[in-house]
Amino acid sequence: MMDYIQIFNAAPDVEASAPGRVNLLGEHTDYNDGFVLPTAIPQHTTVAIGRSPNDRHHFYSANLEEQVDIGPSESTPTGFARYVDGCIRVLEQSGHKIPPLNIFVNSSVPIGSGLSSSAALEVATLRGLRSLLNLNLDDVKIAQLGQQAEIQYAGVSCGILDQMASSLADTEHMLFLDTRTLDRKILPFPEGAEIVVIDSGVARSLASSGYNQRRAECEEAARQFGVKALRDVSNPQVTDSLPDPIRKRARHVITENNRVLKVLDGISAETFGELMNASHASLRDDYEVSVPALDQLVDILQNTPGVFGARLTGAGFGGACVALVRLGEGKTIAQKGLTQYNQLGHKGLILVG
Repeated sequence: MMDYIQIFNAAPDVEASAPGRVNLLGEHTDYNDGFVLPTAIPQHTTVAIGRSPNDRHHFYSANLEEQVDIGPSESTPTGFARYVDGCIRVLEQSGHKIPPLNIFVNSSVPIGSGLSSSAALEVATLRGLRSLLNLNLDDVKIAQLGQQAEIQYAGVSCGILDQMASSLADTEHMLFLDTRTLDRKILPFPEGAEIVVIDSGVARSLASSGYNQRRAECEEAARQFGVKALRDVSNPQVTDSLPDPIRKRARHVITENNRVLKVLDGISAETFGELMNASHASLRDDYEVSVPALDQLVDILQNTPGVFGARLTGAGFGGACVALVRLGEGKTIAQKGLTQYNQLGHKGLILVG
């Protein structure tokens, strides 16, 4: 694999990285001003940045072995470069002057698995630019700028979950986040438990999936309720007055927010697992963002001894599953579950465990 010096014939000025994330509870609640519960994963995206010798930006992805060169007045590129370019542009919109740059990207965060590879790239890029240019940006602002880069330049109307998790979470705790106020708490994992994450092998793209459609359906439900966002509704029974599919979308968001809030009580691993199982059922039946392969993987995990609960994680339509399992048994459980799953003809992969 090539490195920065081989591509750009010079050493970088700065390096920065950011982790992917897995969301334990609180799926599709962030763009409804709701509550989420992510944790960081060990996989990171790293960027190396130096100044360009000419008036163009040069971006290189080591994973894709792809280089993109772009001038200051050229339109937004496609692929990985749109996230990097988007970060530069949102900084410029904020009044920062960004010189032409060489940016080298290398990532171990799987792409298309629902583990926020795009947010990790955005946060890593913004951290690198903060360091290179000595910008006065705190970690929350980094997350907000990353979110704007994704909305404006990648065309995904995402909430703040992924960028906040990549910017603020660690692998040792859960991050409880109120996405409306950005109030947050660092919480311990349930006692006697650890997590396993398995990629289903079914890739998905947020922009081409039903993600933006689901967001529009939730906004319509909030409009019919006369509230700013579905976060302002706590009783799922009130959704009975809505037509389908809006009724089902709203019911998922309301019950999912309630599930996240229960975690603040310091619940047991068994109770936490029950919430995860209920979350998957809601994502499958009410939000309709699961696919058969994800359902098979979740079912295998939920029926494996030592597993407290399991669910799809991320936006759905493919991607990964997360399970809460007995402490010290993650590796064994992950391998057992993966073997069963792949015997059905799939090509899954253990990511954490």
